[in-house]
Amino acid sequence: MNSENSKKENNGITRRKFIGSSTALVGGMILPVGASAYVAGSDTLKVALIGCGGRGTGSVRDAMQADGSIELVAMADIFRDQLDKSYEGLTRIDNIKERIKVPEEHKFVGLDAYKKAIELADVVFLVTSPAFRPLHFETAVKAGKHVFLEKPLSSDAVGNRRIVAAGKLAEEKGLSAMVGLQNRYAVRYRRLVEHLHAGAIGDLTSIRCDYLIGGVTLIPRQSGQTEMEYQLRNWRHFNWLWAGGPAGLTIHMEDIAHWAKGAHPVRANGTGGRVVMRGPEHGDIFDTYDIEYEYPDGTRLHSRTRLIEGSYFGRGIYFQGTKGTADVPAYRDADIIDISGRSLWSHQDTNDPNPYQTEHEEFFAAIRSGNPVNDIKWASESNMTSIMGRMAAHSGEVIEWDDAFNSDLNLVPDNITFGSTPDKVPGEDGNYPHPIPGSGKRVL
Repeated sequence: MNSENSKKENNGITRRKFIGSSTALVGGMILPVGASAYVAGSDTLKVALIGCGGRGTGSVRDAMQADGSIELVAMADIFRDQLDKSYEGLTRIDNIKERIKVPEEHKFVGLDAYKKAIELADVVFLVTSPAFRPLHFETAVKAGKHVFLEKPLSSDAVGNRRIVAAGKLAEEKGLSAMVGLQNRYAVRYRRLVEHLHAGAIGDLTSIRCDYLIGGVTLIPRQSGQTEMEYQLRNWRHFNWLWAGGPAGLTIHMEDIAHWAKGAHPVRANGTGGRVVMRGPEHGDIFDTYDIEYEYPDGTRLHSRTRLIEGSYFGRGIYFQGTKGTADVPAYRDADIIDISGRSLWSHQDTNDPNPYQTEHEEFFAAIRSGNPVNDIKWASESNMTSIMGRMAAHSGEVIEWDDAFNSDLNLVPDNITFGSTPDKVPGEDGNYPHPIPGSGKRVL
């Protein structure tokens, strides 16, 4: 049995020391356009946070704990109360509060607040609803900023293609673009994929992944609130704002499967529905998905998503190969077992670095070294795969990759204001119209 854990020192070199030594080399290098802020003569990188919810706040916290020479200088959100809650929370964290330098005039509120925040920063964190991610990413890259993007990257194929194009522009400009699929930066998954690529369980024959959790947060409707504001507050309940459960959640596990396979699926079929999400509050998302993806070589990935309170909780990914199995359940040991039942590899992640911080350590090290990191190609493929799976479940049809990727169905309205009428509003019975598999309604 080959047991791996992260108790060993890397020849005495910590990540913190690596970042410090990396930055010391920059002065003698010719850096690309994206590194201009560092060349200007300061070790400090200025960060703007766009999207001040829980994930946005957590992303900035993790980044500032990963790198001691970054400052938060601007914040933007659609809602002032969200911004204030985030700011207050960050200023209570002892080891970063001195670097929260956001004066009142750098707190921007509204649907166009992102523009002003981007202007003030070297590095931009995009952590809003994915409906706005393509526009915000385009804007930041055109302005010459390094970008951290949360997933999902978009709500539809139109947005995904914009992400791909902006990612190519970032590469041309020498800008770093990192995506918040933190499992790619986790020791257990990196070791797992290394073993799979080395043939530890032979050829992969099938894969299963699960993301089975409770419901998503619902914020009660307020008196006098417009329909658009209600939907923006409850963005995870609407496909145009969230992209649905597979892209919003299960993408974390699906992405590991694509990484292990070295390819994205070529088609999907699936089923799903609304088991408990009924009534005038829960938007139009499904609370249950069961999707089968097919890779170019015929290997299948079975992906399950469930958002139902009181049900079995389970997350993980499970590989079957010609020579054995690899199981990676969340919060338990990762194991590779050969066909006779003998353990080949086991990994406990108790002492592993926090992948949320690791990704930011590597992100800022890339910026400072002038060797940009760009996650957009593989992340956009994982994003599009999850959207293709949603299309299949919503329609009840087999959806091909090329048809999904080239779809011209745009879920996100143009020129949104708080007074705009969303495309989907409650009907006479008080319920939102939602997809019905087999109805023939257009999904591409």
